[in-house]
Amino acid sequence: MNATPLPASIVPLRAASRTLLWMVPLTLLWIGLIYRLPVIPGSGVQTTAHQLMVHALIALGLWIGLEATGLAPRERRTTWLAVMLPYTLWFAIAWSAAIHGVFRIDASTSTSPVPLLPLAIFVPVIIGAPLLLRSKRIGQMLDAMPASWLVALQAYRVFGGWALAAWLHGALPGVFALPAGIGDVLTGVLAVAAAVAVATGTAEGRKAAILWNLLGLADFAVAVTLGMITSPGRIQLIFPDVPSIGAGAYPGVLTPAFVVPSSVLLHALSLRQLARRAAG
Repeated sequence: MNATPLPASIVPLRAASRTLLWMVPLTLLWIGLIYRLPVIPGSGVQTTAHQLMVHALIALGLWIGLEATGLAPRERRTTWLAVMLPYTLWFAIAWSAAIHGVFRIDASTSTSPVPLLPLAIFVPVIIGAPLLLRSKRIGQMLDAMPASWLVALQAYRVFGGWALAAWLHGALPGVFALPAGIGDVLTGVLAVAAAVAVATGTAEGRKAAILWNLLGLADFAVAVTLGMITSPGRIQLIFPDVPSIGAGAYPGVLTPAFVVPSSVLLHALSLRQLARRAAG
């Protein structure tokens, strides 16, 4: 008896859904662990490891992607350095600023009347996005590397579940922690599923990856907006009983100051890559 072939539209859906069988339990286990052991997020080890992992994965992924292109070795090195040197400098500046309390905006410790955290979020995106999206060599790299890489990379977003654990402990207001934490966890869990779907090479898989990118960007839009309007400062509109992440304390502030704009740029590059594949 011959098996009935599955429609092409079902293949990426079934392949992607299988990843949820292990991503969901692992994510719930992580949230449960940091809830039961608040010393882990309280020590800053989790946040520091998160930032370093993001930086290392982007550096490694960029190098591997450039090696897949037809660029000469010298051109690959030049392109890698042209991206990683300013990226690493930005990371170092954000880290140093966070350690010295530059992002704090409460009256007792503020070093500047200007809310610098929103600038740290938006300025790198405003500067970096046009440069990366218009770069011919970056375009060559996107054409050469699998579309699944830029999607699967953001599985690290599951670490955003720390906000949910903090809310359960009363350390973050629910008005911020619930939308931001749930959005991050969903984006991270679905990153692997969307990567598997787009790896099938079907139009349906590509659409799934596009929808995932839009979900990730919407998550940031909601989280950043709520973070700003619930945090002490000139633009605060909601006054919760507990401080929000926008208070600017180290090391947690590195998430919005470094990881958020990094992730937004990854989303932009992924959407550009998917658009080029569709046009081709």
